[in-house]
Amino acid sequence: MVLLSLIATHSDVDLETVARLSAGAPKVPSSLLENGPAVAGAVVLATCNRFEVYCEARSEDDVEAARSAAIAEISRHSGLEEDLVSRSLTTNTGQEVAKHLFAVGAGLDSAVVGEREIAGQVRRALIEAQEEGTASGTLTRLFQTASRTAKDVGALTALGKRGLSIVSVALELATDLSEDIDWRNKAVVVFGTGAYAGATMALLKERGCTDIGVYSSSGRAESFTASRGGTALDGESLTAAVARADVVIGCSGSDNQVGADDIRRVREDTERPLIIIDLALTHDFDPAVREVDGVELITLESVRLAAPAEQAESLQQANRIVSDAAKAFSEAQLSRELDSAIVALRRHTLSVLDKELEKVRAQHGCTGAGQEVEFAMRRMVKALLHVPAVRARELAANGGQDDYIRGLEAIYGITLDESPAKQSGAAAAPVPEEETGRSKSA
Repeated sequence: MVLLSLIATHSDVDLETVARLSAGAPKVPSSLLENGPAVAGAVVLATCNRFEVYCEARSEDDVEAARSAAIAEISRHSGLEEDLVSRSLTTNTGQEVAKHLFAVGAGLDSAVVGEREIAGQVRRALIEAQEEGTASGTLTRLFQTASRTAKDVGALTALGKRGLSIVSVALELATDLSEDIDWRNKAVVVFGTGAYAGATMALLKERGCTDIGVYSSSGRAESFTASRGGTALDGESLTAAVARADVVIGCSGSDNQVGADDIRRVREDTERPLIIIDLALTHDFDPAVREVDGVELITLESVRLAAPAEQAESLQQANRIVSDAAKAFSEAQLSRELDSAIVALRRHTLSVLDKELEKVRAQHGCTGAGQEVEFAMRRMVKALLHVPAVRARELAANGGQDDYIRGLEAIYGITLDESPAKQSGAAAAPVPEEETGRSKSA
């Protein structure tokens, strides 16, 4: 099995393209497994500034087929041409897959370095894939290790102590633009009830803001405010709330974009300045709202440009933690693959031995001579298996595990089966020796 990832992030693709790639993202993993025979598992991580697909190809020879299948499914669900999808995505394989995901989970690849929300998004991506049955055992271990690495970075470096996030930087920008910097005096309207809306509510409360209205086009505002506070707004009360608001925050990514004319109409009877914070990847507000008199617009790009640079020492320490974790994960994966191969060879060899011993027992019975022959044959088999086991470890250390596995099939007719855990998407459990491999010649 080989891991690969297809990546589009804020650092190398414009946010509009990221948003278009993300359209239909929840449908990609299951359709990829249905229509891509080269793919054994898939997980999608889609956030406000990234779209990433993690796949497990069935073999090294299937990597290109897996990539092509992923591009085809992303194109189908996003409506973008396959050529554009292919040009927008960077492909990682091998250890680079783990290194990138671990850096993402730790907030090192975010617009706001060290942000907190992304670790939760990585966890949710795995949970959703497990619920859909698309997370193979290897991908499950990959994402679980990413979460542990994020905790290590947070605990062992200064990045975790700053508590910065996209939302916190956006609110700081809004504070700088305000005539009254005291959030206790501000009326705020929040669009959306998702993860960013929840983080926004928490940070507004930390700043003492209590006048918060929440609107959701999907009708979830009542349940959202019941657990987080604030006032649920509907279509009728929304207009009045926006008219008196000091700050409006978009976190929904709704198809119903608020235009400049909408803001002019709603705010025509007030001269109070308005700050609009648009954190939705697909824009809750038309960028033209910045042209409305008295309106200031803060976007994800504004946040990216305003995000403070982290200390070089903290970043170096965090990158070392990520690199070490990625190396350890890759080595563990190689060892796991070769363990299965060694067990399969042992099973095949002992199967042949047992057949020969049956002949000895049939001829000599349980005599001393028969027992001596059995002892000698078992000792010989043990000696014969020692060199292949050592060689397996050497090849694993140099990335040659596929050569070893192909050699077993070519010489002995042994192929390695997928474990039930991989087929079901659960974390792989130890595989019984008798189920690890089968011999074509047996």
